Amino acid sequence: MADINLKEITLIVGVVTACYWNSLFCGFVFDDVSAILDNKDLHPSTPLKTLFQNDFWGTPMSEERSHKSYRPLTVLTFRLNYLLSELKPMSYHLLNMIFHAVVSVIFLKVCRLFLDNKSSVIASLLFAVHPIHTEAVTGVVGRAELLSSIFFLAAFLSYTRSKGPDNSIVWTPIALTVFLVAVATLCKEQGITVVGICCVYEVFIAQGYTLPLLCTTAGQFLRGKGSIPFSLLQTLVKLIVLMFSTLLLVVIRVQVIQSQLPVFTRFDNPAAVSPTPTRQLTFNYLLPVNAWLLLNPSELCCDWTMGTIPLIESLLDIRNLATFTFFCFLGTLGVFSLRYSGDSSKTVLMALCLMALPFIPASNLFFPVGFVVAERVLYVPSMGFCILVAHGWQKISTKSVFKKLSWICLSMVILTHSLKTFHRNWDWESEYTLFMSALKVNKNNAKLWNNVGHALENEKNFERALKYFLQATHVQPDDIGAHMNVGRTYKNLNRTKEAEESYMMAKSLMPQIIPGKKYAARIAPNHLNVYINLANLIRANESRLEEADQLYRQAISMRPDFKQAYISRGELLLKMNKPLKAKEAYLKALELDRNNADLWYNLAIVYIELKEPNEALKNFNRALELNPKHKLALFNSAILMQESGEVKLRPEARKRLLSYINEEPLDANGYFNLGMLAMDDKKDNEAEVWMKKAIKLQADFRSALFNLALLYSQTSKELKALPILEELLRYYPDHIKGLILKGDILMNQKKDILGAKKCFERILEMDPSNVQGKHNLCVVYFEEKDLLKAERCLLETLALAPHEEYIQRHLNIVRDKISSSSFIQPIFPTSKISRVEGQKIPTESVKESRGESRQTQIVKTSDNKSQSKSNKQLGKDRDEETPHKTTKDIKEIEKKRVAALKRLEEIERILNGE
Repeated sequence: MADINLKEITLIVGVVTACYWNSLFCGFVFDDVSAILDNKDLHPSTPLKTLFQNDFWGTPMSEERSHKSYRPLTVLTFRLNYLLSELKPMSYHLLNMIFHAVVSVIFLKVCRLFLDNKSSVIASLLFAVHPIHTEAVTGVVGRAELLSSIFFLAAFLSYTRSKGPDNSIVWTPIALTVFLVAVATLCKEQGITVVGICCVYEVFIAQGYTLPLLCTTAGQFLRGKGSIPFSLLQTLVKLIVLMFSTLLLVVIRVQVIQSQLPVFTRFDNPAAVSPTPTRQLTFNYLLPVNAWLLLNPSELCCDWTMGTIPLIESLLDIRNLATFTFFCFLGTLGVFSLRYSGDSSKTVLMALCLMALPFIPASNLFFPVGFVVAERVLYVPSMGFCILVAHGWQKISTKSVFKKLSWICLSMVILTHSLKTFHRNWDWESEYTLFMSALKVNKNNAKLWNNVGHALENEKNFERALKYFLQATHVQPDDIGAHMNVGRTYKNLNRTKEAEESYMMAKSLMPQIIPGKKYAARIAPNHLNVYINLANLIRANESRLEEADQLYRQAISMRPDFKQAYISRGELLLKMNKPLKAKEAYLKALELDRNNADLWYNLAIVYIELKEPNEALKNFNRALELNPKHKLALFNSAILMQESGEVKLRPEARKRLLSYINEEPLDANGYFNLGMLAMDDKKDNEAEVWMKKAIKLQADFRSALFNLALLYSQTSKELKALPILEELLRYYPDHIKGLILKGDILMNQKKDILGAKKCFERILEMDPSNVQGKHNLCVVYFEEKDLLKAERCLLETLALAPHEEYIQRHLNIVRDKISSSSFIQPIFPTSKISRVEGQKIPTESVKESRGESRQTQIVKTSDNKSQSKSNKQLGKDRDEETPHKTTKDIKEIEKKRVAALKRLEEIERILNGE
C-alpha cells in the first residue's frame, strides 16, 4: 500500500472546499431542527451523562416515542459546536465540510489497497464530489454518517495490519479495530457493518481464498481426507474474535434500546405494512432505485417517504424488470469476484462489500426502517461504487483506442458532479428552498407539501401555507398529520369552525382500538396530539371545558405515558378552578419526566393558586436548577420573594430580576418590578431609574406610570409627579388611583381646588361608592367654605363606610364649625393613597408557537405539527392591573391609613384647643 502524499491531500481538500464552501451559508433545515434547535442535550446545562441516556434527537431511550437512534458521540460534536457558536449554523456546516474532507482522504488510503495510484485518486475525487453526499454533508444531521465513516475506514485500515510475517496474527491492530468499531457504532449504527468487510477481506484478500477453493477444502475436511490448513485455523481465530466482539456490541445496543424497535407508521414506509408479495417486491425494487441514484444523481430529493415510490402489487409490474436486471448484474459481479483469484476480482469483491454490507441496515430486507429511500445512507455504499467506477475506468483507459475518450468522459463526470453538488447545496439554504426543490422531483409525497406549508407558516404566511396543507390532504387523504396541519392553520386564521372540522377529520382517521393489542405501538406518537390540539381549541369556549377535559382523558387512556396530555390537562384544570386535580396531573407528568423545567414551573403556579407560596418557591427553584435561564421561573420566583415581605429574600429577588432582564431586555415588566423592589428598600433614586426604563420601553405602562408618580409624591417631588399623572390619565382616563393622587397634589401643593374637585367628581361618576373620592370631595366643599354641603357629603360618605372613625370625627368637626358659625382655614387633609398598583405576578402575553397560545402563567405547549419540528418559545410577561390586592398591598394601605389618622388627631387637638 503506497502512502498518500501532500499534493494528493491538498487536491482532495481543495476539491471538497470548492464544492461545499457555499454550504456554510445554509441554515438549519428539516431534521436539523429536532437534532439541533430543539435538542436540550446540546446545552451546557445538560449533564454529559444525559447524552448517553437519550437518542439522537434528545428523547430518552426508555420512552416509546424514541427513535432509538443511539449516536451520543455525534451529539457530543454538536455540543462542541454549541459551546463555540451556540446556534449559529456556519460553524456546524464548517465542521461537516472538514469531516467530509477527512473521510475523502482516508478513503484514498483505502483505495490504495485495491487500485493503482492514479485510479485511487480518481475514486477519491469522485467520492468527494458525488452529489448524493449533499444530504450527508450540507444537512447538519448528516454528521452521523461522516463521523461513523471516519472510524469505519480507520477500523478497516487497522485490521489490514493484523497479518504479520509468516501469516502470524498481530493482536494490537485487532484490538484497535474492535475499539474503532465501537466508536463508529456510537456515531451511527451502521458502523458495526465494517466487521463484515473485515471478515471478507481476511478470507478472500489477506488469505487469498476463492469460493471454489473454500468449498474444496471444506469438502475434504468433512470427508476426512484432509485437515484444516494452519492458515485457515488462524483466520478462524481472528474471525471468531471479531464476531464475538460484534455480538457483544449488538447485545449492548439491544440493551440500550431496551429490546424495542422504534414505532413507524405506514406513512413513513408504506411497504413495511403491506401484505405479501407487495412488501417483498417493493423492497427489492428499492435496491435498483438506490443504485440508480448513485449512477445518475440528477434528481435528488430530501424525502422519499409516503407515496414517493408507488407500491409494486403485482408480478406483472414493469418495474420488476429493473429489479431482475439489477440482481443479474450484481450476481454476475459476485460470481466473478468470488470465483477468480486475480487482483481485478479482489477489487470488485471489496467494492461490492462496501456497497452492500453498510447498506443492509437501511435496506428494509431484514427489519423495517422509517424511510423508503434516504440519500444520506448511501454515503458509505458510494465508496464501493466509486472504487468500481475507478476500476472500470482503469481497465478501459489502458486500451489505446479508448484512452483519450475515457479521460474526456471521466473529466465530464467529475465536472458535472461538482457543479451539481455546488448547485444542490443552495437547496439546503432554508426549509422553503429545500422542500420546494423536492416537490420539483416528487409531487406524490404529502409530507413534502406539509413541510413547504410549515416553512410558510414559520414566516406567518398562513394563507399560502393553508394551500399546501390542503394539497397534502388531497395527495394523501388519510394522512392524519396533514389534517392536523390544516386545523392548526385555520386556527391561526381565526377560522375556528373549519379548524375544529379538520381536527375532527384527523381524529376520525385514528386507528380503532383492537382488544388485547397495545394501542401506542400502532400509531405515530405525535398523531395522538390531535386530541390535545382539538381540546386546546374548544376549551376557549367556557361552556366546553368538560368536553376538552374528556379529550385529554381519552388521550391518557390510550397512552398512560403521554406526558403532554397530563400537562395540557393540568392547564385546563387550573382554568376550571380545580387546582388540586391540576396538581395531580402535573405530579403524574413529573413521574414521566423529572428533568422538565417547565413542569416544575407549572407546578409552582398551581401552588400559588393553592395559597402555598413556600411550596411554589421550592418548585420555582427546582425549575431554575434544571434551567438557570428559565425566564418565567426567574421572573415569578422573584415576584414571589418580593411579595413574601422577607427582607432576606430581596437580594436574591433582585438577582433573578436582573437575570430576567438580561434574557428579556425589551420586557418592561422586569424593569418595573426592579423599581418596585427598590422602593421596598427605600432606594428612591434607583427606583426612579428602573421605572423610567420601563416607561421608555412601554409608554402606556400604567403600573409604572402610576408608581413613578407615587414615588415622586412620597419623596416631596409632587410637581414632578403631575406630568407623569397627566400621561397616565391620557392613556387611562378612568384610572381612579391616578385621579385621587392628582387631586391630592392639586389641592395640597398647587392649591388648585377647582382642578382637584374635577378629579374627585370624575371618580364618583365612575364609582359613586368610592369612599376615598367621596371623602376628598367633602374636603373640597369645606375648602370652598360650603359647610352645609360638606356636612351632607360626609353623611353620605359615612353611610358608605360606617365603620371608618375618621369620617365620623370629620363630620363632628364640621358640625361644630356650623354651630359656632365661625370658620377656621382647613381642618383636615384629603385622603391619600398608598403605593399599590396592580398584580405583580404578571400575565403572560399570548405568543403563538405554531398554533397554540399559552395561558396566563402556565408554560403551555403549542399545537403540534405533524412531520415537522415545533419551535418552543416562552411568551413575554405583561403587567396588567388587577382589581384584587396582594397581602403586601393591604399592609401598605393600612400603614398609610394609620399615618393619616394620626395627622387627623393632631388637627383635632388644635381645633379643640381653640
